[in-house]
Parts: sequence; C-alpha cells; structure tokens
Amino acid sequence: MFEGVISLFMHNATEDNEIICRVLKGDQQAFAGLVKGYRHFVFTIALRYTDNREDAEELAQDVFVKAYRSLADFRHQSKFSTWLYTIAANTCRSFLRKRKTVIHSLSDETTFNFVNSNGQGMSGDGQMAEPIAAMMNHSIGLLNADDATIITLFYKGDQSLEEIGQVMGITPNTAKVKLFRARQRLKEKLEKHFSGELKEIRQ
Repeated sequence: MFEGVISLFMHNATEDNEIICRVLKGDQQAFAGLVKGYRHFVFTIALRYTDNREDAEELAQDVFVKAYRSLADFRHQSKFSTWLYTIAANTCRSFLRKRKTVIHSLSDETTFNFVNSNGQGMSGDGQMAEPIAAMMNHSIGLLNADDATIITLFYKGDQSLEEIGQVMGITPNTAKVKLFRARQRLKEKLEKHFSGELKEIRQ
C-alpha cells in the first residue's frame, strides 16, 4: 500500500522533458507545470539553508525565475532535478553569503510548526491539485531535516543514491541506509495522521 501511495508522489522525468520542449518553443505558460512539480523539492532545499519561512519562499521563487531564464542552457545531460538542485543550492549559498548567515538545519519542532502554519510548504497559489501529494508533503514536513531531504531528493528529485550521497556529503551505502530508515518513518507518519485517507485509497 505504501509503495502505491509513494509511487503517485514521484515525478515523471519524461513529462519534465515534454514541458521543457514546450517552453523552449514559446509556450511560456507551460513552465507552471515544472513549478508545480518541483516547488516542494526546491522549498525543502531552501529550508536546509534557512529556517525562516519567508526567506525560504523568496529563495524558492528566485530559483524558479533563474531556472526559467536559463532553461535554454539545460542540455538533458543530467536529470532536470539535478540541474535545478544546482541552481537552488547556488542561490541559497549566495543568499547566505550576502546575509552572512550560518547554515543550520531545522529541528523537528520547527518543521512541525512550519507545516501547521503553512500546510503544504510552498503552496504558491494556495492550492494542491493532488490530495495524495498534499498528504505526502504534509507527512514529509513532520520528518527531521535529513529524512525530509533524502525522501524529497529520491522521490521528487529522482536522484540516485550516488547523487544523494554527493548532495548530502555521505557515501551511497550510507544514503541507502538513511533512505530505508526515512521511508519507515514516513510510513509511520502517514499511517498515524492519514489512516482514514489510506483506507479510502485501499478501497
């Protein structure tokens, strides 16, 4: 059951490429599809660099503006999520250098309070079309920073264990172990907070 729910949360790389082609051909509105698909991914990255919600929202928006302006430079030699992660990380580091802020992780309590106050993370227009995605994002928000990051990178960012290792500064084997444990904790959060919704999905 958990596998079925989480598979619906994963992003489609083929769909990404189709959207990118449409944007490059002049369909500027199509870029909204990438924003919708990756807003939580980018927002999670931003939250790794700052625990201020307003700063994270501003950083995420800045990342998508830069991605849009540089989209023609994306050569499909790597996953779009990898390319977007690079932009996000560089944007956040530049922000911290300007602000001379020390990088630190979110505590569980801070994450929980953020989810309660903001519901779905970077909601943008305040809507989340897919109830399952909203349910997953909420549950991820209840995890600690490392668990939330590795889940987001693997499922939403479609990053390999090797890529995750490079991002988090750990070995691929350690990333595998951390991912397994994070999945278990995510499953517990889903079953604890969304037992009714899960029962409906099973039907």
